[in-house]
This record gives sequence, C-alpha cells and structure tokens, in this order.
Amino acid sequence: MERVVGIGGYFLRAADPAALGAWYRDCLGLDADEYGLWRQEAGTTVFAAFESGTDYFGSRSQQTMLNFRVRDLEAMLAQLRAKGARVEEQTQEMAGVGRFGWVTDPEGNRVELWQPA
Repeated sequence: MERVVGIGGYFLRAADPAALGAWYRDCLGLDADEYGLWRQEAGTTVFAAFESGTDYFGSRSQQTMLNFRVRDLEAMLAQLRAKGARVEEQTQEMAGVGRFGWVTDPEGNRVELWQPA
C-alpha cells in the first residue's frame, strides 16, 4: 500500500494574503520564500480528528487548526505579545507530551504552539 510521507502544505484563505503571510513571518518567524516554500526542522507531527462540536479550535467556524512546534513556548508567547498579537493567557501542560499555548492570527484563525516534552 502506498502511504503519505509527510505534510506537503497548509493553505489558508485570507482577505489579505500578503498581510497574513507577513504576520506569520514577522510574528512567528516562519521564513517561507515567495512561493510559500518553508524548510522546517525535523520532528513529530500530530494528525488527529476532533469531535465536530469541539471548542478547542476557538471559533466553531474554524474547521482545522495549525499547530507549530517551538523550542521555548514562554519566549514565543512573549514575542507575540510584544508584537501586539492576540495571545491567550492560559497555557496547558500534558505530561510526557509537552506545553501548549495559543495565538489568534489577524484573520481570526486560532493557532496552537507546542513545546514538545
């Protein structure tokens, strides 16, 4: 059986694609080229389905949530706050999994930040 070997892309609709791309670059340090190509570090990727009524993604209209791995969650959250991003005050820790925090991008998409254990 053929199998997928990784995530090849993540695509977002945006009222202002250039501004949203700049936000991800300037606030999260996602340095993609003009075609959106980004060479990420090797690491674990989680693929999970959630119940349709979950509030975990923020707004019920948001069907998916992007999760980025980070080295230092507290430093990333402080960086985002300094740039005026909408960062949730609460973080979460899961034993053996790591720590989580959340930010909402300028288009209203909730993004999860994960510092693996």
